[in-house]
Amino acid sequence: MTETTTQAVKTWALILTAAASFMMALDAMVVTTALDTIRRDLGTSIETLEWTVNGYNLSFAVLLLTGAALGDRFGRKRIFSIGLIVFVIASAACALAPDAHWLIGARVVQGIGAALVMPVGMALLSVAFPPQERAKALGQFAGVTGLAIIIGPALGGIIAEGLSWQWIFWINVPLGLILLPLVGRHIRESRGAAAPLDFTGLILMSTASLGLVWGLIRANQSGWASTEVAGTLIAAALLAVLFVLWERRTAYPMVPMRLFRASAFSGGAAAAFLYSAAMYGILFFIAQFLAAAQGHGPLSAGLHLLPWTATLFFVAPVAGRLVNKVGERPLVVIGATAQAVGLAWISLIAAPDVSYIALLAPLILAGVGVSMAMPSAQNAVIGSVAPQEIGTASGIFSTVRFLGGTFGIAVAVTAFAAGGGTHSAPAFAHGFSVAVGVSAALSLLAAIAGAWIPGRRSITTLAAPQRA
Repeated sequence: MTETTTQAVKTWALILTAAASFMMALDAMVVTTALDTIRRDLGTSIETLEWTVNGYNLSFAVLLLTGAALGDRFGRKRIFSIGLIVFVIASAACALAPDAHWLIGARVVQGIGAALVMPVGMALLSVAFPPQERAKALGQFAGVTGLAIIIGPALGGIIAEGLSWQWIFWINVPLGLILLPLVGRHIRESRGAAAPLDFTGLILMSTASLGLVWGLIRANQSGWASTEVAGTLIAAALLAVLFVLWERRTAYPMVPMRLFRASAFSGGAAAAFLYSAAMYGILFFIAQFLAAAQGHGPLSAGLHLLPWTATLFFVAPVAGRLVNKVGERPLVVIGATAQAVGLAWISLIAAPDVSYIALLAPLILAGVGVSMAMPSAQNAVIGSVAPQEIGTASGIFSTVRFLGGTFGIAVAVTAFAAGGGTHSAPAFAHGFSVAVGVSAALSLLAAIAGAWIPGRRSITTLAAPQRA
């Protein structure tokens, strides 16, 4: 293989995997800023509407590891392409939804498609680049994803105000149809260790995750001491314990528990779960705060979020380059702490009459923080495993991030309901303040978890187990 060919393989791998991530991040952002328009058009409640986000996140998160395993076994390029097809078809189904229940079902299928694409895409990218170039590539990958996050809020506002909300989903169709033939031509097939699929582990993790989120969401309506909520949360905890026990004893685990013995892996994964919980919690509410408490339209609210979302595009690539110089730990700790400070600042000043200028500095600080932490934690997790387990590590990292996001939304909604409501601007602002304060605490916990990552010179790669 010539040097020119090698460079072309790496370039196309970065372009196409980042483009797929761009499409799915764009979808998530435009949906968030158009939620109020969808609610009014379909005549549904906030509680039902919440499942248009959490239904996607849950199916995405719990099937990510299965997607990674399918890629390892049947070919990453093949599963990546199938995932794109599923996502495109489900996007069209979302656009055609006549009611909220149809939309939620189509969003669940969208999550399934994304679960096939994302971990396999990161594995394809990680395999294409050697270890010394991987952190930079992952930073560039995150930067392209950040571009979708930058334009997503404004685009969602434009669509919600100028077109119909259905176009939020229609835009995925041409993007996916462009990507599919390019993937077929330019991505090289790769595989990991072909192991039997862990269906028992999948069922245990899926039901445990669903039980946790369901219990948190229903707590405000049914009461924490109700049979429904208490029973669901206890069942979720028991299922989580059974999942860990099963993964430790089965010959082909979906989540090899031995990986968590590496502090780089466990610290990076825990930090990712917590900073994602904090980020998704505020993401779910901030556009609604700008609209319900301050009277902004969807486009205005989207534009107001640009300074926060733009930081990922500019900071993540720099953080990716710095990892090789200073290591992952300081970037994760400093980044998560900065996010915590920014969110706590917003929590303290949130009010119907707070000026946008007052919100600007803490928004930027929070954005810079998570943009530093994200590629650094990702590199710590992937860099701590053997090359043949990169696909599994990518799946685990993505799973904990999106389970963290689902958990963060559920906790933020619970905190919002306890501290305020939607009946007036002051009530909404007070509930928002409480929710963001909880998100700040989660981010501070992420900084503590990040401190568990060893220094750059101390990270060791776990050897893959030898199988007969």
